[in-house]
Amino acid sequence: MATSKQPTKNRTMKTLFATLATTIALIGFAAAEDAKFEDISIKDLDKAIKDKTVVVIDVNGADSYKQAHVPTAIDYATQKDKLAKLLPEDKGTLVVAYCGGPSCGAYQAAAKAAKELGYTNVKHLKAGLSGWLAAEMKVEKGAPGEKES
Repeated sequence: MATSKQPTKNRTMKTLFATLATTIALIGFAAAEDAKFEDISIKDLDKAIKDKTVVVIDVNGADSYKQAHVPTAIDYATQKDKLAKLLPEDKGTLVVAYCGGPSCGAYQAAAKAAKELGYTNVKHLKAGLSGWLAAEMKVEKGAPGEKES
């Protein structure tokens, strides 16, 4: 009798395993999709800044922001509670978040915040501040609202 129940038990275990594996894969896929933001090149971001068609968000922290940041960038560390007021009404506006460099994932906090506020054109400067500096692009210095010294 034990042998007659064995095929049913094996089928049940296979079904359970397949269901569990599928669920884990779907959760992982959803999390990965949620975390993806299209990359923008340094050249394209520089043009958008010059054309005044972008909002840039720096996620490197207040001390780093004071030392150097991409021109026009919002300091996410000190301004995140005001982000909804700082972003424009047009939800199609290009919003670019960046952090230290290609291996940094901190930008996701600001990118996700913008997305949650309804912005549909949110991108990531994968090169980050390190890439911006390596490309010898212009930077601004000082805390938000502070004149550059």
